[in-house]
Amino acid sequence: MSTSITCTSLSFTWPDGTPVFEGLDAAFGPGRTGLVGVNGSGKSTLLKLISGELAPADGAVRVAGEVGHLPQNVTLDTQLSVDEVLGIASQRAALHAIEAGDVAEEHFETVGDDWDVEERALATLGELGLGHIELDRTIGEVSGGESVLLRLAALLLRRPDVLLLDEPTNNLDLYARRRLYAAVESWSGVMVVVSHDRELLELVDQIADLRSGAVTWFGGNYSAYEEALTTEQEAAERMVRVAEADLRKQKRELVDAQVKLARRKRYGQKMWDQKREPKIVMGARKRAAQESAGKHRIMHEERLTEARERLDEAVDAVRDDDEIRVDLPYTAVPPGRTVLTLMDLELAYGARVAGGLVLRGPERVALIGRNGAGKTTLLRTIAGELAPVAGEAHAHVPLRFLPQRLDVLDGELSVAENVARFAPGATNNRIRARLARFLFRGARADQKAATLSGGERFRAALAALMLAEPAPQLLMLDEPTNNLDMASVRQLTSALESYEGALIVSSHDLPFLESIGITRWLLLDGELQETTPEAIG
Repeated sequence: MSTSITCTSLSFTWPDGTPVFEGLDAAFGPGRTGLVGVNGSGKSTLLKLISGELAPADGAVRVAGEVGHLPQNVTLDTQLSVDEVLGIASQRAALHAIEAGDVAEEHFETVGDDWDVEERALATLGELGLGHIELDRTIGEVSGGESVLLRLAALLLRRPDVLLLDEPTNNLDLYARRRLYAAVESWSGVMVVVSHDRELLELVDQIADLRSGAVTWFGGNYSAYEEALTTEQEAAERMVRVAEADLRKQKRELVDAQVKLARRKRYGQKMWDQKREPKIVMGARKRAAQESAGKHRIMHEERLTEARERLDEAVDAVRDDDEIRVDLPYTAVPPGRTVLTLMDLELAYGARVAGGLVLRGPERVALIGRNGAGKTTLLRTIAGELAPVAGEAHAHVPLRFLPQRLDVLDGELSVAENVARFAPGATNNRIRARLARFLFRGARADQKAATLSGGERFRAALAALMLAEPAPQLLMLDEPTNNLDMASVRQLTSALESYEGALIVSSHDLPFLESIGITRWLLLDGELQETTPEAIG
């Protein structure tokens, strides 16, 4: 089978002038490809260019066959029925009309050869763990995670030749993720998947690493990629040490050569002054010495320049994925201090906290549960965005909530202006100095929030909340690793290491939860109850 996706001299720039690609060449063949790279490298943009959602400024994208694209942010009209989302509503209506005795020609044209479309749809829903969802239900009745799987089911029913998945495990609980893994594993066509989900990336056949506007290929899954990258980086670091040693050597040799030439010059001048040889001989010797000195100087300076260039090349080959480094002393909460109290809380959509729950001191709480269990509803109730059906929720310290949608940012404002909204008393210099620690340095702090990648947008929203005044002593995060690449997850982990307040994190990402030092696990399944990571797994 020939290559299915070919990108030739691809260039793309955002309307504000921010370049994404300049002359990108890439080809994706059969099998499952994991597309990785730091946030902002252009992964989602590349998928949109391949799917035709965006048009390149220059170059071309050629795709052999039909393309199916599952975008990073799935938004569906809540009034749509499930069969409309699956794209089979008209065929179902025609089938039911024929079964009822209406033999109008247009019904047969609508059905075509797809007489088993309803059975295939139900089978596909069953494979994705959505067998309980009836085709006539509306999207407003399903959870966010289920809507993602419904969009995937719609793509699978179309049987595209090329499937593009952008962070498909976002918003999926552990059960739904395993269903998606099975669908990915059984895919026989061409697939390009962008994900921060390590377990998903272990299922791919090759890794395409998008970095600095170019793609580098690695055979095998993510573990093989990491191993190859480690070997490559060790070699690159050795080359830096070799280049540094060579540069020091060339500097010494240049100094030695300059000393020798200075000695020769002094000796020649002494001979000239003492007139020990005929003037014509001494003049010729002086010219020869000057010519030789010039050649030596040029030779050593060229060697030194070449050594510097080799060092620059070696340094460029070493990856420097910065990590967030922040100091947040005002977020500290004394051990034992009551941070949050929940009393006989009943939430919209049915979940409840029976009796009471108290959060004290700098506890780190993981909130887990299936999609639709009410985790986001609980966090929004604690944050004061939703009123409880019954009971009370009291935060006793300054609180900040970072929702999945990251709608705390104003897309029309720059990163620095967004942070200023949360810290109106801070000077511009102070805001920029603190933003630099969140990796928004110089002009990057002036980027509009609307132009940021998913990971950059998350980092900007996190900076706005953690740098807010008063400093938050209770921080609540809803699915924070959605849209984050591996480097950004490490950045988030390092930022949370600096945070000294109480933390509540709702997430399906168990490795991430374990990495941030969770001290208490709460499962929401109708009622909120204590659990352990062992019981979840």
